[in-house]
Amino acid sequence: MVDFYDRGGGPGSELEPLHLTAREKKALVAFLDSLSGDEVIVAEPVQWPMQSRGFHPQAVAPAAGGGPAAAEELSAAMNPPPLQSLPPVPVPDDNAMTAAKVELGRMLFWDPRVSGNGSTPCVSCHFPQMGWSDGNAISRGYPGTQNFRNALTVLNAAYFRHPFWEGSVDRLETQAQTAGSGPVEGNADGSMMEMRLRFIPDYVERFKAAFDTKWPEARDVWRAIATFERTIVTDPSRVPFDRYLNGEPDALSSAALRGYRLFTGKAGCLSCHNGPLASDERYHSVGLPENPILESSVLHQATHSFAQRAKGVIDPALLDADVDLGRYYQTRNPADIGQFRTPSLRELKYTAPYMHNGQFTTLDEVVDFFDRGGGTGPNRSPLLKPLHLSAQEKSDLVAFLKSLSMDEPLFVAAPQLPPIVPLGE
Repeated sequence: MVDFYDRGGGPGSELEPLHLTAREKKALVAFLDSLSGDEVIVAEPVQWPMQSRGFHPQAVAPAAGGGPAAAEELSAAMNPPPLQSLPPVPVPDDNAMTAAKVELGRMLFWDPRVSGNGSTPCVSCHFPQMGWSDGNAISRGYPGTQNFRNALTVLNAAYFRHPFWEGSVDRLETQAQTAGSGPVEGNADGSMMEMRLRFIPDYVERFKAAFDTKWPEARDVWRAIATFERTIVTDPSRVPFDRYLNGEPDALSSAALRGYRLFTGKAGCLSCHNGPLASDERYHSVGLPENPILESSVLHQATHSFAQRAKGVIDPALLDADVDLGRYYQTRNPADIGQFRTPSLRELKYTAPYMHNGQFTTLDEVVDFFDRGGGTGPNRSPLLKPLHLSAQEKSDLVAFLKSLSMDEPLFVAAPQLPPIVPLGE
């Protein structure tokens, strides 16, 4: 480098040659070296080995098992709470409901600019006209990907302690962020999203009104969306069963009343589907087989393989297994493989297809599955057994299940989204 500048630089340079002697060049190099500190040496870290639990899928018996987990499951089902109307929506102390925040959340729920490439808003997987899901057996993914589970409806998600199938989050704010920034869902990048929103003057004003911030911040995007989602809930006055509970004996048809007796008696549904949500919010395996889509679609398989690694699966026997491990992803307990959170039975009329992998398209199929005693997958719940329902009883049970939905689906009008305004305009 010293030689280069001593020559006056390269062709066309405005620098003058320096004509330094060899000794002067050496002295100059010595000075330049003195401007640097001692060499920084970073020791190679110790690579601690990950410990496998040594579980192999073929070692799991397909029948209902015993042990502490099964005993706890049976105990919890002995005296379940009755079905009830939904209480007021719980609101966290750190994210109060305001009209400004709800409206901002509604706009962001529809706005594709909160996603990675500006193409995938929340509503693309949670259509109001599809029961706030997407109507597909397996949810669509971010462009270039494909999910491997059915999209849970956001209807009444405000009530769940753990909004996702495997219980991975414990509040709506985290649910919104996890889905919105998940690589196969919204793929949002917080810093990119903030810069986009700062070019939208209307959003700048709305974030200031809702959160008292100078500029839109990523964490407030998720807080606003969660606030809006707390308004996407069942109205009990529009639900036949809730009206029946509240003193209207004619709110249920004779078939639905017979189905109600089956639900709480012979069919045993109340064991897992109880309380205001018609869900015990626990995790069970019903032995459900994998959706054939996952066996035939390479894109679905690639997403599942990625998810296995992203969720931290390390056991070689499980890492490339073509099964959804469910609750195991959170607990690493082999007894939890195949377990998923009990879904709510509310709004079933509008939220087909059903189950965590969209296996069934009608309630009749769901009832038939449980009438057979469920499937034969691993860790099957000891609560399952053949019901031996007659055709009439199955029909009555379906009539009751439909009575847990509002008379009409819950629609929310799409907002008018504000434009980006480039700098200088």
